[in-house]
Amino acid sequence: MQTGAVITAAGMSSRMGDFKPMLNIGSISIAQRVVATLRQAGVSKIVMVTGYQALLLERHLAGNGIVFLRNEQYATTQMFDSVRIGLNYIKDKCDRVLFTPVDIPLFTADTVRAMMACEADLACPVCNGETGHPILISCSLIDSLLNDSGENGLHGALSRLSVPMTQIPVEDAGVLHDADTPEDYQELLKFHNQQLIRPVVHLSFARETEFFDENIATLLTLVEETHSVRSACQRMQISYSSGWNALRRLEGQLGMPLVHRTQGGAHGSRSELTENARKLLRYYEQLSDTLRRQAEDLFEVMADQFQADDTDSSH
Repeated sequence: MQTGAVITAAGMSSRMGDFKPMLNIGSISIAQRVVATLRQAGVSKIVMVTGYQALLLERHLAGNGIVFLRNEQYATTQMFDSVRIGLNYIKDKCDRVLFTPVDIPLFTADTVRAMMACEADLACPVCNGETGHPILISCSLIDSLLNDSGENGLHGALSRLSVPMTQIPVEDAGVLHDADTPEDYQELLKFHNQQLIRPVVHLSFARETEFFDENIATLLTLVEETHSVRSACQRMQISYSSGWNALRRLEGQLGMPLVHRTQGGAHGSRSELTENARKLLRYYEQLSDTLRRQAEDLFEVMADQFQADDTDSSH
């Protein structure tokens, strides 16, 4: 089953006193960390709903292969309204969705994988008896959430579903830590500094230079969904010329057409992926997943060896 993700980041960060998504934890921002963890776990389709400081955040994350949607009424609506924007977009593009607010950045890729391995229609991680994020939602439940009254937000809407919440036990306190206040943020920094190193794999195809990576894969996917290179570029916050240049460079390197464009008609021009482009996307996704799993297995072996060597040297 294909799993996507919805991240809400439309809030005004009023209790924090600073713009939460772009505060750093370590060397990267809160928003970058959430995206990186989902990617590491193998989530390929990531949607972020922005609002307050939308353009700033979208430019900050441009190049990460994210689909951006906006809650233009962020100042007068609740988080659940942003959730619905994201769910409405993604509901027919995958089988299940992982949902998290952007300000819960320290859950691990192992937790995400545990959630993805769950076959329940509705699930959440539980650590030390407390429930946290991300929440796993079957796309079969999304229409019910979209039509819900919204009373008591997402929590209330989930409780009114006719499906019980499956709890997935995890040893990951990061599922519980948010960043509502400056005090919360300091706790996040402290918690982060105690975490272990983990491998991150980015796959690119190259000849003399790199010409295909996860960003180009996202661009092709969005062209397929929107039938428009311009719309695909807008959702990724890249310029139209940059998008077309990347596609032409890709076609030149591969020696084959990947995007077929028709002109005119009642609805203007229309762009479609060729079958070769679709095959390329499937191959890239399969290879990325395989390399990620192998890297994690190898890292565990090497980490065990490192600890053994360190123990030997201390005697």
